[in-house]
Amino acid sequence: MQKINSESDLSKAILQLEARQMQDVKILKEQFHLTYESIKPINLIKNTFKQVGESSELKDNVINTSVGLATGYVSKILFEKLSGSPVKKLLGSVLMFGISNLVTKNPDVIKSFGNNLLNKISNKFGSKANETDKAEVLEIVS
Repeated sequence: MQKINSESDLSKAILQLEARQMQDVKILKEQFHLTYESIKPINLIKNTFKQVGESSELKDNVINTSVGLATGYVSKILFEKLSGSPVKKLLGSVLMFGISNLVTKNPDVIKSFGNNLLNKISNKFGSKANETDKAEVLEIVS
């Protein structure tokens, strides 16, 4: 700031400082309002779901885990249907846990296995299906 030598310079400096102070107060109030709105519980929940929805890595993890759990559960049911003994039920639970972990930790291997299986099936019935149908099915699986 400049050196003040007269009353008029002092008045100008005071007016400038008051204008700057009013502007700073306005900015501070706006920031306070934004902060207040952002910490409301409903807004925190909305923002969390929005971030989760935008995260493709998280979506992939949820899908892989869901597929793993579903596969493990189906394998447990199939294994337990074969026999009803308590030991085999325990083995069914262990099998479910193992398959769930295997599928969850290796989704790329499972996807490639599924693609290969679809290719073999489509090649076997290739005369009935055209190439665009095969590409659509493979795109959906991938």
